[in-house]
Amino acid sequence: MRIPLHTRVLIGALVGVGAGIVAHLLWADTEGLARFIKYVAQPTGQVFMRLLLMLVVPLIVSALALGIAGLGDLKSLGRIGLKTLAYTVCVSMIAVAIGVALVALIRPGDGMDDAVRERLLVGAKDRAASITSAPAPKTGIELLVQIVPDNPIKAAANGDMLALMFFSAMLGVGILLTRTDGARRFEQALQGVFDVGLRLIQLVIGFAPIGVAALLFTLTAQLGYEILVQLGRYVFVVLLALALHQFVVYSLSVKLLGRMSPLAFFKAIQPAMLTAFSTSSSNATLPTALQVAEERLKLPPQIGRFVLTIGATANQNGTALFEGVTVLFLAQFYGVELTLQHQALVLGICILAGIGTAGVPSGSIPVIAAMLGMIGVPIEGLGLVLGVDRFLDMCRTVVNVSGDLAAAVVVSRGERSSA
Repeated sequence: MRIPLHTRVLIGALVGVGAGIVAHLLWADTEGLARFIKYVAQPTGQVFMRLLLMLVVPLIVSALALGIAGLGDLKSLGRIGLKTLAYTVCVSMIAVAIGVALVALIRPGDGMDDAVRERLLVGAKDRAASITSAPAPKTGIELLVQIVPDNPIKAAANGDMLALMFFSAMLGVGILLTRTDGARRFEQALQGVFDVGLRLIQLVIGFAPIGVAALLFTLTAQLGYEILVQLGRYVFVVLLALALHQFVVYSLSVKLLGRMSPLAFFKAIQPAMLTAFSTSSSNATLPTALQVAEERLKLPPQIGRFVLTIGATANQNGTALFEGVTVLFLAQFYGVELTLQHQALVLGICILAGIGTAGVPSGSIPVIAAMLGMIGVPIEGLGLVLGVDRFLDMCRTVVNVSGDLAAAVVVSRGERSSA
């Protein structure tokens, strides 16, 4: 039988960690291990990361533009579309804020010996620069002005993700408001770019077992078993943040805004939650979510279908939270101090990425890699995340799908009262 991808990634992670720990115990600080890391392990991991980053621009442009264009005709949908968008942005902000607050409070990336960190950082920034040439984050008025790109192609080439996302959002608005055959053909072309991008990322993720093994071997060979402790703290913070958002934020929104019992809500959406956990894909869970909305939650079909279809791409609270936690954790891990402005920048990008991230397994990894380059964090640290990403992906997909259904409840309630 063919071994599932997530099992192969787990095996790759275990092989990389085990071999790295053995190498650290037996050959730490030897020239032979240093050469093997420099000429074999690091290049292998870098090639894998570069393949992921190669797909960032086409996926973000197509997914974000299509997500906004999918709102339909705002003149006819009006209230429903605007309410859905406003709810999505507000709840995504809360999700990222929860993650950022827990990382700042628990600080899962701290605790490494300064000397060990310095040794780990030797050459790391140069290697990161060879993968991405993203500029340093801007602050203040400069940030506000340069969110609007004077040249979107230049922004894409320079790795200016916020400017690229702004352009992609404007592209979606333009498609939404332009009702011509040419605009429809352009939207179909973007859909083709999106479909091809998803297929390519599936091919790249197919090499994840090798890439993860190489990345984790490099880290554990340099740090030993101590790295596993911090990895466990990171997983704990992600799961705690997801649980708080799932059972506190969604319960309050459903109760206060949707006038529905949280217990009744979570009982009704169990089939969608189980499907989301097993598939790790909001898109794959969409048929089940639509059935749950109409048959178990008894929502108006036209509203439930609209909100859930858009939400499968544009309302990914769990993904936005995960991205924020991951970026800040790796910044702590590598000792990169981020100002409040830089943290606000990460928060803003995560909210936009929650709209533009592909609703498929590991769809957020290229976005995280690009953000790390923006704030000067070595991209190799993603090896830690990739080793446990499958399980965390399953958990955050549950939060994503639950958030779509909660949004449908809230929007449906308002529409009923105004009908």
